[in-house]
Amino acid sequence: MNQLISLLHEGGFSCVIANHGETRTFSQRGVADLYELYNTDPAFMQGATIADKVVGKGAAALMIMGGMAEVYANVVSTPARKLFEQYGVKLSCGKEVPHIINRQQTGYCPLETACGEETDLQRLYQIISGFVAEMKKRIF
Repeated sequence: MNQLISLLHEGGFSCVIANHGETRTFSQRGVADLYELYNTDPAFMQGATIADKVVGKGAAALMIMGGMAEVYANVVSTPARKLFEQYGVKLSCGKEVPHIINRQQTGYCPLETACGEETDLQRLYQIISGFVAEMKKRIF
């Protein structure tokens, strides 16, 4: 895990994932990389170790659904930590915060807000999918 954390910081990546003797780096914002990986190569997530800069509830849900074995987050939200605990995923972090703050620093992360109190992974996936689809509409 220490190697992943070093690579995360030194490379300026958003997250770094290792599994099956392979390490992959990612740099998109928010949950985009995790969502794409879950939908295109879920086998790589199964049993993987991840180091991530910021983990909110949406990212946590994707990591859990993907079957990640161990998670490190520079910053993790309390709702994300609780979800990891509920599903038995090993978590270590630099700092826990009550909520992830949006990029403009004006309020809570919109995806974490959308996830609310939900703990069912399938329902969380539906929320995340809708959120990602909406974000893609805004970009294009």
